[in-house]
Amino acid sequence: MSKEIVRIDHTFGLDKRSPAEGKTKVVIIISFITMVGEIVGGILFGSMALLADGIHMATHVLAMSISYFAYRYIRKQAKNPTFSFGTGKVNALAGYTGAIMLLVFAFAMAWESVERLIQPQEISYNAAIAVAFLGLIVNIASALILGHHDHDHGDYSHKDDSNFKAIYLHIITDALTSILAILSLFIAKYIGVVWVDPLMGIVGAILIIVWSRGLFTETTSVLLDHQDGEVEGKIRQVLATFDLEIRDLHSWKIGPGIFAGELALKTGSHVHVDEIRQSLDQIKELVHLVIEIDCEHCKE
Repeated sequence: MSKEIVRIDHTFGLDKRSPAEGKTKVVIIISFITMVGEIVGGILFGSMALLADGIHMATHVLAMSISYFAYRYIRKQAKNPTFSFGTGKVNALAGYTGAIMLLVFAFAMAWESVERLIQPQEISYNAAIAVAFLGLIVNIASALILGHHDHDHGDYSHKDDSNFKAIYLHIITDALTSILAILSLFIAKYIGVVWVDPLMGIVGAILIIVWSRGLFTETTSVLLDHQDGEVEGKIRQVLATFDLEIRDLHSWKIGPGIFAGELALKTGSHVHVDEIRQSLDQIKELVHLVIEIDCEHCKE
């Protein structure tokens, strides 16, 4: 007679609304209103600077919207049993997508800057400076909203959230391009050094590539189940208190700040698996653990 399989809960708290979800929604609304205003204003007043920045803002709204819907998907599908280790990796996938979009944006920015360095174009300084200041104000407001710390959400931490890092990186890089644009436009307008504007564009693109590379590497490691050295070290430290041999040990990230582990152990002494599990419970980030013990004298 077959026995019913007991399914262990794998939500790991991901069914709860993340503080970052609400913040992201507010930032998207602000950015969307700004985007529409710039595009409409650019069309009505014939300002290419406004229109171009509005289209640029649209790419960030798209990127942040992907991140927002990732949060919603993680939360709504958290109890779906078809996800073996929960929906936590969707967070890394969204962060990875954000990193790719930033890299594409950076290379496009560098390409356009090189073209303008080779073939300088006439710039409407007053309109361009005004648009750059508008973009900077929106990005500062967005960064303040995202950076505000909530204190009622348990152990949630932005440093473990790849999706949030992608959103924040979009805002920071956009603010950086606005600052560099304002600086270069003032230099070009009042000193007459026109080539500073595209040069600043290249500098900004390089910085964005460097920053995005870190997020890309981090999220790729999560998606490819990279062995986590810090968690592995904690596991080995706990197991060192037992008379046993570690035959195999795996630990990998399955969500923001949470890890799974798999152990194959050999011992000749009387060791109860529950003793090992209870000792490993002190590693709070290790939320899913499979232990295999090879021992003739171990208790059942």
